[in-house]
Amino acid sequence: MRIGYQGEPHSYSYRAANELYPNGEYVGHGGFASAFDSLEHGQVDLLVVPVENSTTGSVLPVLDRIPGDESHVRFSIIAEHLVEVRHTLHGLSGASIEAITEVRSHPQALAQAEHFLLDLGVEAVPTHDTAGAVRQVAELGDPTVAALAPPRAGAAFGLDVLLEHVLDKDHNTTRFVVLKVGEPEVQADADKTTIVVTFSHTPGSLALVLSELGLRGANLTRIESRPAGVAWNYRTFIDFVHEPGPTGVDSVLAPPPAHAAALLNLGSYRAVVR
Repeated sequence: MRIGYQGEPHSYSYRAANELYPNGEYVGHGGFASAFDSLEHGQVDLLVVPVENSTTGSVLPVLDRIPGDESHVRFSIIAEHLVEVRHTLHGLSGASIEAITEVRSHPQALAQAEHFLLDLGVEAVPTHDTAGAVRQVAELGDPTVAALAPPRAGAAFGLDVLLEHVLDKDHNTTRFVVLKVGEPEVQADADKTTIVVTFSHTPGSLALVLSELGLRGANLTRIESRPAGVAWNYRTFIDFVHEPGPTGVDSVLAPPPAHAAALLNLGSYRAVVR
């Protein structure tokens, strides 16, 4: 089975794909757009992507792509997975932390260590991937440049660990989801669902929809509104936990809440205990 992910080997996304599908054939992509495109056109069977982080919040380029539109095939979420993130600074052999002036990494990783890097007095330079940043440092051969990446990423390129545990918050964890092409399928153990809702333009419609979901037994775990593709129109992503299986989903979503102008089920899956 071909498992797509954004990044290079030894990145956090690669680790998530490996933990979920240890016997898979892993296919890395330079960006999220190409990763989603590969899933849509059948170049990979599944796609493992980060959707939110406990420090920096949602990974918006992923979140906004999952619902798709009329010009794309239908994507659905089939699983979620949590990866504990513990960034490390990697540099050339013999380099010192005092000499580092530039740190490269994925923008999400840099944001998760923003204050730490500020205190170090280094310039944060975004790259497409954490593991890709390690490769760049090795290729540059500049002892003043380091990479912020997973603890074991540097060894593959002959780099040294200059500093461990480079984080702003100790609880730093990234939630990944697995996507496939097609309509959602509800397995017997699926007890968590992600939906995206647009609301009727009536007073209190958002509050009424959320209240109705709660009254039907949904435990709402995440709510986030995002632009809906038309100026000043928004859609709201909602994660909720429910009784398992198709009957558990139907008890919450059938019929759709009265004040929801449109509701799209993005997938039901087994919740990971945090």
